[in-house]
Amino acid sequence: MARRRKHIGDAIPARVNASVVTKKQYPGPRRVTALAGEAQSMYHSNTCAQAVPDGQRTRARFVGPGRLICNETRGFAMAQGAEPTDLELAALISSKICHDVIGPVGAIYNGLEILDEDDDAEAKTYAMDVIRNVTEQASARLQFARFAFGAAGSAGAQIDLATAEQISRGLLGKGKHKLSWRAKPGHMAKDKVKLLLNLIASAITALPRGGDIEVLIQGTMESPSFQLRCRGTGVRPPQYLVDYVGGGQSPPLDAMSIQAYYTWRLAASSRMRLAISREAGDILLLAKPVG
Repeated sequence: MARRRKHIGDAIPARVNASVVTKKQYPGPRRVTALAGEAQSMYHSNTCAQAVPDGQRTRARFVGPGRLICNETRGFAMAQGAEPTDLELAALISSKICHDVIGPVGAIYNGLEILDEDDDAEAKTYAMDVIRNVTEQASARLQFARFAFGAAGSAGAQIDLATAEQISRGLLGKGKHKLSWRAKPGHMAKDKVKLLLNLIASAITALPRGGDIEVLIQGTMESPSFQLRCRGTGVRPPQYLVDYVGGGQSPPLDAMSIQAYYTWRLAASSRMRLAISREAGDILLLAKPVG
């Protein structure tokens, strides 16, 4: 019985993959700037980096948590590389979605096998508990993918923020991450909601041991700003997204890094500026309108 329980649990993948990857840069509609020569800038307690549109080239230095001021004596690195084709982007997003749901689906199959082959009542009860749990998990992940990656609604459609909150809570589930949502009710442009959902997914990777994710939406529905505060043990800048926002080199595109790249592209499409900073031990993910 012990062997089978482990077998079912092993079919459920870890939420965060922290493997070390080699680097390669893919630029999008925006170029990305960061301080040249500061290898640990995004992992230091007094640092921040941000994506800026072409033509807005400034030099900067960091003076404290979350603070950025101009300084003409310092330079910055520009992201360089080749952008994926539309077909490659679609294939990678499809791989990402499959990666996210294959674990729960595999666990369902294993649970059904136990129900068919094992007459032990305890084993059957355990299998049914696993099936219920991972079925809910798979459904939540598919719902999230539909809105975060897909074309939910017609072109130019708006999405109710209450729906976005519901989808986000479903993604986090009853696990080690807790969501706090502070936003006025209303409807927002689809691409901006997609950006928000992808930032929430990135915030999960900032908390590999779990913790609190506080979402604050300010401004108007037409021109909002997002702030996501990540608080918990072992908090760190979100995996992969930090590379795109920070400039320099970024990871090769695969099923694990594609969400960060897509988030970066959504920010550019929505004319919003991304920034990552550390404040009082927390990691902040910021998205603000350009101009």
